[in-house]
Amino acid sequence: MDLYGDISGFLSSQPTAPLVSLHHFETVTPLFPGMDRPGSVNHIMKAANVDQSRMLQQSICHVRANNWTFSVSWGYSVHIYEKIFPRSYLKLPIETFRPWWHGGRPPFYMFNTRPVSRDPCEAPHWFFFVSIEQEKEGVVTSYKRKFPRNMTSCSFSGNTSADPLTTIRVFSSKTPKPGRKVECCDVEYEGANVAYMRLRDCRRHEIIA
Repeated sequence: MDLYGDISGFLSSQPTAPLVSLHHFETVTPLFPGMDRPGSVNHIMKAANVDQSRMLQQSICHVRANNWTFSVSWGYSVHIYEKIFPRSYLKLPIETFRPWWHGGRPPFYMFNTRPVSRDPCEAPHWFFFVSIEQEKEGVVTSYKRKFPRNMTSCSFSGNTSADPLTTIRVFSSKTPKPGRKVECCDVEYEGANVAYMRLRDCRRHEIIA
């Protein structure tokens, strides 16, 4: 983890690959808002202890009725964008962090990033992991909004604001066979302020690029 500062933008856009370790931990802020470093590690381990293979794995789905895009980093965070974005864009980490070498040189990373944006069509609503429940058919992780976005809604035609949502619940099936595939998802609503995401295999012809 050769980065400084807030790595939430990095952890929220992980590839479909196993999480091995988070080291140089003293150089980053706590993983979750309102926690210290030891507390944040203990918290993220609640999800890791249930399903290590899914940790931080990114799943993306589009709700075209609202022009929303959901991106979940399993066991860590959920983003809601008030615009339809391709997967290739959301796989780029939001540059909330700083490079290891932060002298007079411009930032340089060995991966592409996207900037922190104040455009309401590009800036996500952030929800962070709060709890995990094991059920007969699978696992439900819950994520809550920790701070208001403090922006107007995206002004694209047909868009609706995601401000009323306070909680995201994500259902995932029991750990699949080795060799995890890219997952898609469906979104349902429980009342005015809770969204329920169900992770699933992507269907034939479903856009995953």
